[in-house]
Amino acid sequence: MEYSSVNTIWVLLGAALVFFMQAGFSMCEAGFTRAKNTGNILMKNLMDFCIGTPCFWLVGFGIMFGAGTGLFGWFDPMIMKDYSHVLPAGVPLWAYAIFQTVFCATSATIVSGAMAERTKFSAYCIYSAAISLLIYPISGHWIWGGGWLSELGFHDFAGSTCVHMVGGVCALIGAKMLGPRIGKYGRDGKPKAILGHNLTFAALGVFILWFCWFGFNGASTVGMDTDDLIVSAGLVFFNTNLCTAVACCTTLIFTWLRYGKPDVSMTYNAALAGLVGITAGCDAVDPLGAAIMGIVFGLVIVLAVEFFDKVAKIDDPVGAISVHGVCGALGTILTGLFATGVSTEKGVFYGGGFHFFGIQCLGVASVILYVAVVITIVFTILKHTIGLRVSPEEEITGLDVSEHGLLTAYAGFAMLPDTTALETDTVPVAVTGDVPAAEAIPVKRVPSFDESDGTTPKFTKVEIICKESKFEALKKAMLDLGITGMTMSHVLGCGIQKGKPEYYRGVEVEATLLPKIQLDIVVSKVPVRSVIETAKKVLYTGHIGDGKIFVYDVENVVKVRTGEEGYDALQDVE
Repeated sequence: MEYSSVNTIWVLLGAALVFFMQAGFSMCEAGFTRAKNTGNILMKNLMDFCIGTPCFWLVGFGIMFGAGTGLFGWFDPMIMKDYSHVLPAGVPLWAYAIFQTVFCATSATIVSGAMAERTKFSAYCIYSAAISLLIYPISGHWIWGGGWLSELGFHDFAGSTCVHMVGGVCALIGAKMLGPRIGKYGRDGKPKAILGHNLTFAALGVFILWFCWFGFNGASTVGMDTDDLIVSAGLVFFNTNLCTAVACCTTLIFTWLRYGKPDVSMTYNAALAGLVGITAGCDAVDPLGAAIMGIVFGLVIVLAVEFFDKVAKIDDPVGAISVHGVCGALGTILTGLFATGVSTEKGVFYGGGFHFFGIQCLGVASVILYVAVVITIVFTILKHTIGLRVSPEEEITGLDVSEHGLLTAYAGFAMLPDTTALETDTVPVAVTGDVPAAEAIPVKRVPSFDESDGTTPKFTKVEIICKESKFEALKKAMLDLGITGMTMSHVLGCGIQKGKPEYYRGVEVEATLLPKIQLDIVVSKVPVRSVIETAKKVLYTGHIGDGKIFVYDVENVVKVRTGEEGYDALQDVE
């Protein structure tokens, strides 16, 4: 075979750009989730590529591109057989193999965002391997490996369905089986906003992905040695950029009208929606078609995110299901409407009739059905063996600590506390731990207002140091007790025990300053004993780090605004 240097360089350049999309996904997912899970997100985006690479080399590539049947290729460990029937003109096997490997990794990494903040790392590694070994290669064979869909004329130029919708369907099933994050939905079923901790990271991730998408789509011509390929690559670049920009403009206007302000995070999601949607037909539609498709994606992404959040009640922290699943399927179907007939049959709007459109719909439906069935089996097995979801305590603490022993991904930075808590009808009392509740040492009685001599009200300051995750439950319990004034501070510290040992690069960290909150309450008529006992019930788990309660006598209280002193200074009634 005679090799082409320009084609090979083009394919390898595209492979490098698509690989760098992992950085974009990492930043985007980390930014749209909470700080306590950043390390976990980064690790997952690293490992789905590192796990997927050998899996695709050992099994996936042969199944996807082997000259087997219309349903699947052949079993070819380590890519030893002849693949000349699928190799692009002038491109050697290993150049094409690495190009396809990075596409496989992209499909696997989509799932992590939708299932973020509550999935066991071990389970993630296993189902990521399953996607690269079996799920992606089989549907990929149907579309790109000479399978039955490609024989029918199904067109998915760079992977709206083959890559993105496959990942989106896996994400949908996984997020549904996991259930929502703690605190996502109230008792009335209405969703609550759980803000991502770093919109700057998310924006950087989107821009990285947009840049790399020129390699994702553009290099899918797999050649630049003819005039036709050069023209096609230029059109692909232009359509990819135009559709994405129009989608962003559409979402900006739509959210401005819908919410009263242009929504920042939703507009960035629209950029990804436009990129995903145009990927199937970027070589087959003209710029007008790409612009119209961008308008559709810009509207649909908002409605899809709202649907899964409010109606289906499927918690997707980054909008991966809507971006990759919904817009991936929609972009493939719209290609059947807007194709001009340059590289495919003509679409419906260009006089081609409904034959090609029907094939596009059939392909999308069949891939959805196949992926949904197989990934459901995989998730079900994991759920009933090692488990899919971490415990509530681990989720509230954060996966960085519970799954990786990483105290924080932001050492040296003060972060706002995460106040997520389980909603309960009564004050929660844990019954397991290092110290049973019955063996806890009782605290001496502290005189309350009712036990004073009646001449001078007694003021007592109760200072509570506890875990950040307990704040909401503690605050609610104090309010129910009749405490209406309190001050909360975010602090770092350690006691004699210094907390549990933490490690960085295998070396124990000597000075472990643990993030805590400090709640200060001054009471008079409310019995101090009631405050202490209620706090103990809320905070107790029996493990190191439950917290401490300090009780101080207060000589006087002065209200700055009115100059009132004593008991009257504690009252805010006009």
